[in-house]
Amino acid sequence: MRYLFALWAAPLILFWGWFFLSLNDINFGYVMLSRQLHDVVFQLYGQMLGIDPAIIPGMVAKACLFDGLLLMALWAFRRRRNIAGWVKRQWTGPVPSERLHRATEGGREHPAG
Repeated sequence: MRYLFALWAAPLILFWGWFFLSLNDINFGYVMLSRQLHDVVFQLYGQMLGIDPAIIPGMVAKACLFDGLLLMALWAFRRRRNIAGWVKRQWTGPVPSERLHRATEGGREHPAG
């Protein structure tokens, strides 16, 4: 499962890293990170898709969110027994009073004292 998470996260990190660096024109001397190339790439994608280039980052963000939710659902399905056990433990309530009384019947004495 960790390989699946890594294969999902690596392209996202690369894309969003490039996107924010090129959007803010933080190029470190590389043409690939320049704002000019950023604008050309999104103009090209906009022309190919026939949409306004300004909405493409939002569409990519929605797709990344959907993929992330799908991946989390797959992870939760694989761990459903552990999750169900945790939920059951959370809903069973506090410790019964007779167990609590046995645990504290020694009074306020410290165990090492």
